[in-house]
Amino acid sequence: MELPQPKYNLREMNKYLILLLIWTTNLLTASAQNSDTILFSGQASIWANYNFDQELPVRAGARYIPQANYRLVKGNKLFDAELSLNLNGSAALHPFDSITGEANLKPYRAWIRYSGLQFEIRAGLQKINFGSAAMLRPLMWFDKLDPRDPLQLTDGVWGILGRYYFLNNANLWLWVILPSEKPKTWEFVGSNTKYPESGGRIQLPVPKGEMAFTAHRRMADMRDNLLSLPDYAEVPETRLGLDGKWDLGIGLWFEASQISFSRSVKNLTHQTMINIGADYTFGIGNGLNVIVEHLQAATGEKLFSFSGSLGFTGLSINYPLSMKDNLGAITYLDLKNKNSYNFLSYKRQLRKLDLHIMAFLNPEIYQMPYQTSDNLMFSGKGIQLMMVYNH
Repeated sequence: MELPQPKYNLREMNKYLILLLIWTTNLLTASAQNSDTILFSGQASIWANYNFDQELPVRAGARYIPQANYRLVKGNKLFDAELSLNLNGSAALHPFDSITGEANLKPYRAWIRYSGLQFEIRAGLQKINFGSAAMLRPLMWFDKLDPRDPLQLTDGVWGILGRYYFLNNANLWLWVILPSEKPKTWEFVGSNTKYPESGGRIQLPVPKGEMAFTAHRRMADMRDNLLSLPDYAEVPETRLGLDGKWDLGIGLWFEASQISFSRSVKNLTHQTMINIGADYTFGIGNGLNVIVEHLQAATGEKLFSFSGSLGFTGLSINYPLSMKDNLGAITYLDLKNKNSYNFLSYKRQLRKLDLHIMAFLNPEIYQMPYQTSDNLMFSGKGIQLMMVYNH
């Protein structure tokens, strides 16, 4: 039986634990001096997964996210901060034969914010997400939220985000993000770390809803790419997005993005994605909520001259069995490859404890867009149990 050592970096773990200790000590000192507020909370979860199609069919793991929040109010101004860590470990095994495991520790959120009645400025490791779509999101540029994930986890980005809220409910966003060698959502190569990324978004009220325009600019780094593309160190990339949402008795929305490089990178030079969706709650029993979305994506060397495309349709159904019990199902249809991805979940709330029972039936070769490695365990067919404790 093979028993490899867990994978973790002890130096990195010590660094983040020391950072948490120093940050907590400073907040406690400031809290005593200013009679402000400091709050400690956390989320602990354990899970077990059995996949009938994996070489190591049994997987199990645990995660703990400790969180500290600081809040200081002076007049109509607010200063607050958040620090949280993501500690997790998992093991995969074939009973009585082989086992492998890993453990990780990394910062989850680490930001400070200064805000007033109509503005806020937030700096640090934070979540930045926007858009109208719910399941298949062309504007999922900086997060990887999966509607099937009970914990709704996503890594953040390091940067500065400013928002201004107008009196007519319009709002303006501006951001600067530190570049990363690791590709973000909808990116097939990372960024050149010498050039910060920047962008903005404006949301405007319209009759029965709202619309928004978003733009982002970065310098892509294609050196050592694995896609047989030109070996460029610096390729400017521009992202443009447009989305809107309306409440007309039935919820309707669209979301679209255009990603373009200033130099030719073959059929990935231009990427166009469009999502349309709707949701409605039927008056059946306790209320049956149904969401339908369709994503169409295409690429080409020339703008709007496509050489490759994919289409996914998503269906989400949620039904509350009671105040504490909920049943949900999500299906994605891959129209090009004629595959379906199916997910069924049951949730039971017990005070601070949530119990999740999930089943999945998916292709063994995952071809869902923007999937993270954490969710690749859902390839094939199997079941998963999870318990979540919030304090």
